[in-house]
Amino acid sequence: MVPIIGQGTWTMERDPKESIAALRRGLDLGMTHIDTAEMYGGGAVEQVVGDAIAGRRDEVFLVSKVLPSNATYRGTIEACDRSLRRLRTHWLDVYLLHSPSYHPLEETVKGFRRLMDEGKIRAFGVSNFDGELLDEAIVLGRPEGMACDQVLSHLRDRWIEHSLIDHCFAFDVAVVGYSPFGQGNFPDDHPVLQEIAAAHGATPRQVALRFLVRKPGTFTIPKASTVAHVEENAGAANVKLEPEEIDRIDAAFPLGPIEGGLPRL
Repeated sequence: MVPIIGQGTWTMERDPKESIAALRRGLDLGMTHIDTAEMYGGGAVEQVVGDAIAGRRDEVFLVSKVLPSNATYRGTIEACDRSLRRLRTHWLDVYLLHSPSYHPLEETVKGFRRLMDEGKIRAFGVSNFDGELLDEAIVLGRPEGMACDQVLSHLRDRWIEHSLIDHCFAFDVAVVGYSPFGQGNFPDDHPVLQEIAAAHGATPRQVALRFLVRKPGTFTIPKASTVAHVEENAGAANVKLEPEEIDRIDAAFPLGPIEGGLPRL
C-alpha cells in the first residue's frame, strides 16, 4: 500500500480510455487517494474518474473540489451534488474549496457542514490557502477540524516548507502537495537525483516523490495519466532515503526566499 502517494486527475479528459486504465492500475497498486475537481475539463474529468472507480468505490479515498465562484452556501451544496452525479457515488471522503473565494468563507464552511450532515461528504478542507485565510479556515473548521490544505509542492518550489507545513501540523491539518514534478520542467538529469536513484535502483522522479513526503502527515498527488507513469509513481514507496541523501537533495534544491506568498498554479 502507498497511501502517501495518490493520483491527480486534472487533464484526464484528453484520453479517457488511457486515463481509466491508469487510475485502475493505481488502485491495483494501492494508490487509493484519487483527487479531482469540478474545474477539470468542466466536469469531464469527474466523469472519467466515475468510470474508473465503477464497482470499486469502497477501495477509493475520493476527493473533489468546489470552484471559488460556486462557493456560496447554496452553491457549494449544488456543486457537490453535480460532482457526485458525475462521479456516480453517494459520498466524497473529502471536499475542498479549490482556492480562496470572494464569497465569505463562513458560508462555504456552512455548506460543507450541511453536506456532512447529509452524509454526502465525510470531511472538508481547502486548497491554496495560507496566512490569515488559512487560520480562518482552521477556526471555522472546529470542532471536527479541517482535513487538509492542498498546495503546490515540488523540488523547485518548496515554499510551503518555510512554515506552512508546521503550522498545519500544529492544528492536525494534513498537507497534500500537488504537481510534485512541476510543470514540464522536472530535473531528471540532475546529478544528485541520478546518483541517489542509482543507489536505490529507482528513478529520479521516485526519489523526488519520497523526498517530498518525508515528513509524516504530508501527501502528494502526481498526475496519473498513463499506466507507465502510475507504475513509476507507485514504485516510490519502495525508496527509503537515508538522512544524508535527504541532506544532499535539500542542498541541491534549496527552499528559496519566503517573499511573495504561497505559489499556485
